[in-house]
Amino acid sequence: MRIGRFHGALPLVLMTVLILTVGAYATVRQDAFLTSFNLNNLLLLAMPLVLVSLGQTCALLVGGFDVSVAALMTFCVVVASFTISIDTTRWALFPGVLAILAIGLATGIFNAVLICVLKLPSIIATLGTLSILQGASLLLRDHPEGAISSDVVDRLTKSVSFVPIAFIVVVVLAVAGDLWLYRTRTGLALRAVGLDQTSSRRLGMATGRIVFLAFVACSVMASFAGLYLAAQVQIGSPILDLSFSLESIACAVLGGASLAGGRGSFVGALLAALFLSLIDNVLPLFRQPTEYAQITIGVLILLALLLYSAPELLARFRTSRAGVGRLETGDGEPAS
Repeated sequence: MRIGRFHGALPLVLMTVLILTVGAYATVRQDAFLTSFNLNNLLLLAMPLVLVSLGQTCALLVGGFDVSVAALMTFCVVVASFTISIDTTRWALFPGVLAILAIGLATGIFNAVLICVLKLPSIIATLGTLSILQGASLLLRDHPEGAISSDVVDRLTKSVSFVPIAFIVVVVLAVAGDLWLYRTRTGLALRAVGLDQTSSRRLGMATGRIVFLAFVACSVMASFAGLYLAAQVQIGSPILDLSFSLESIACAVLGGASLAGGRGSFVGALLAALFLSLIDNVLPLFRQPTEYAQITIGVLILLALLLYSAPELLARFRTSRAGVGRLETGDGEPAS
């Protein structure tokens, strides 16, 4: 039991240590790092990745992937340039925000139908959705235009000292999500479906509904992320970076999620997203190429997979050795 708890806490400890180590190094080397202005920028920069990583964790918990989240975020930015533009009246801003979230909800339902009803593999289904959303973004805006309302930007980025209020809300949400995931029966059901859908179905769990809701939650969180991305770029651009899909999967894995499903942590995904955002924030201060961030992500994913899977790999090695030993003993015995 203690080994299992340590294994579950390992991603949280590792991400915390990495954040503190990089932060301490940057503080010693660069005076600009610890200023309120830079820390506020860091947390605001992290918001889209944090939100989409929390959603991606939902998909990974049920053993799936959603590679359409980056295209959905871009589409939400483009739609935001129409629904919450600088020309939008104040009373129409709230419906405009709801329209963006409704797009996330509709996309999630669409993906879930493809996966749960038509039984398509999640990666194939969401690849198709990605292409549809990319085309729709370019259809609405063939080049960056349409400024986002400054009122919406100000409200989304409102802060207490250097900490954005939205970031505090997301931290509370992640902690509550982990408590729900590991302390409630519904959270146990979600993890059970990710571990073994067939056995969960035999036990009477509504596996189809759980997977359906997981992918809907993933897309809704991606639409929230798109809203904060719109607050960052402040223009309806259809050609935004599509790395959020892979980075969100990376954050979920670094935070303790299993690619096979059934294991994950919302707090871990948040810490991993904060760490990757910290790398992006620190490199320009040291005048280093941003390509180093991508190399860092790849190396960390490989190391995390090896480290987090070490107990299972060790158990398989011991089992194989024991099997070989029994075979050798059997071969050495005289035939009766």
